[in-house]
Amino acid sequence: MKATLRNKVIAESEDIVEVDGYAYFPRTAVRMECLEKTARTAEDLECPHGVQFYDVVVDGERHPRAAWSYEAPRGEMKRVARRIGFWQDVAVG
Repeated sequence: MKATLRNKVIAESEDIVEVDGYAYFPRTAVRMECLEKTARTAEDLECPHGVQFYDVVVDGERHPRAAWSYEAPRGEMKRVARRIGFWQDVAVG
């Protein structure tokens, strides 16, 4: 499975965990140099799983909060610990 943005592969792996329709990639399969941590909002801080969003930057173009990870997942979400999910402009398939 791949995560792409503007024809650039951001992540690629067959080791995918799917939860609620989202595919989570292992960090080792993600081009982390394309991700920049965002400041946490008040809503982010309310997340019980410790969500951290990232802007995805490709060819100098920033795609705000298009990736995320759960830094302290609980319960069923522990399956996505140390993984990155994508949405919005990032195509996953």
